[in-house]
Amino acid sequence: MSRLKLGDFEITLVQAGFYWWDGGAMFGVVPRTLWSKKFEPDEENRVRLAFNCYIIQTGGHTILVETGAGDKPGQKARERMKLPAVTPPMTEIIRRHSVDPESVDIVINTHLHFDHCGGNTILTDTAVRPAFPQARYYTRRGEWEHAHERHLRDKVSYIDANHDPLIESGHMQLIDEDLEVVPGVRVTLAPGHNRDMMVVTAASAGETFCFFSDLIPTAAHVTPSWVAAFDLYPLESIANKISWMKRAAFGGWICGFAHDPRIAFARIESNQEKGFTAVDLTAVNPVSSVPIEH
Repeated sequence: MSRLKLGDFEITLVQAGFYWWDGGAMFGVVPRTLWSKKFEPDEENRVRLAFNCYIIQTGGHTILVETGAGDKPGQKARERMKLPAVTPPMTEIIRRHSVDPESVDIVINTHLHFDHCGGNTILTDTAVRPAFPQARYYTRRGEWEHAHERHLRDKVSYIDANHDPLIESGHMQLIDEDLEVVPGVRVTLAPGHNRDMMVVTAASAGETFCFFSDLIPTAAHVTPSWVAAFDLYPLESIANKISWMKRAAFGGWICGFAHDPRIAFARIESNQEKGFTAVDLTAVNPVSSVPIEH
């Protein structure tokens, strides 16, 4: 199940490819003996992940959340991640999911790491052009400013061609606060992974979908202390994970993860004994966390 109805909305998972990333980087200080029970590593300690994007169709708008890694990674990066030599454009990937790419009028980048916004633009022999020229792109101003700080800690995560041409052409709007992009669809600051990452929620007819982005990149990360090594603010990650998962559990939200290769949609459950659990809505296959400390 890659598509579901949410009140008057329709939500579609679009996987813009798969890649392999170091398991230690994905799970930080969590011992391999624990995380390998959730994700089996290869001979180089890499785990298989996905570039998960979501389309929210409201009736009046077609909103694309994230655009995958796109066509910018070089040969060495592709070999390291086991990516194919050529990545199909995001427009083609969307069309395979029976969505007309010409209908996309809004693109949301929760942050500007290359694996979340690489499909924003397409490289040509002469220029960089928008993949969705009819769309308005949104991201946080602080995130764009941080990308240009070129900090040693994370400068490798940013590729200017994914966003700067869109700002120059007027396609991308930099926002300074939480925003209801269209009625029912909101972007909300949720720092931890970095300073200005956003979570996306879509609410219709009493139901809510929540895209956690890299705050909770896979269902295995529902354990609050399982934080990726590249999170800049791990203590904030933990606090915000708990806060958002409590809201999701209480509200019965349907949730999506940025990099889980198997789970399209899940519900978050919470109790004293089992802690937080991500219940896969495509199969009865709960992924549990350690107990919550209240």
